[in-house]
Amino acid sequence: MNKTIRALAVLALAAGAAGLAQAQDYKLNVLKAGITRYDTHSQTNGVTGLGVPPGADANTTDATTAVFIYERMVSPNIGVELVLGIPPKIEGYADGSVDYLGKVVEARSVAPTLLFNYHFGAPADKFRPYVGLGINYTHFAKRKSPYGWKIHMEDSWGPAAEAGFSYKLDQDWGVFASVAVIKVKSELVGEGAAVIKTTVNYRPVVFTGGVSYSF
Repeated sequence: MNKTIRALAVLALAAGAAGLAQAQDYKLNVLKAGITRYDTHSQTNGVTGLGVPPGADANTTDATTAVFIYERMVSPNIGVELVLGIPPKIEGYADGSVDYLGKVVEARSVAPTLLFNYHFGAPADKFRPYVGLGINYTHFAKRKSPYGWKIHMEDSWGPAAEAGFSYKLDQDWGVFASVAVIKVKSELVGEGAAVIKTTVNYRPVVFTGGVSYSF
């Protein structure tokens, strides 16, 4: 009987150790690099100011840039992700009753985003979809206008959400793709011969794809 109990205890310990090893059998760090398509989907509340005709408005261009991502896996299914990229150039064009002015402003969008991701399936799976929620901070740098206006653009904090998938090529390398939505809102003030103002609501949809390395 004692031998049987000891044998069962050894088997239980071995099974527990194997389960623990399996639970910890995943890479803690994931580096990603790729290309991002940034579709701004912006709207304004109109452009106002001294001498600005009624119906004046503006719109912004989309952009493509390189992106770099670091994700730290805190469990087999949960990761904390920091998204950085080469700041894309966003251009603003006059619209409505002042569309003849053409491009009126440009700026670089510096937009680090922190996301908490949930990865479906197991670490050993080749294909793993994931979803994430987080927060975005956007700062508009290198602001300038071809009309010589001094441009002020308010920084923005807003929620972010993403959905995507990863696919393993081997134990270390893989590919990924994702789509994210972000809320960005900025008050723009242009100071020149007169002061013009508008509030821009960006609702960017961000498409990203690239390669990943886990270690």
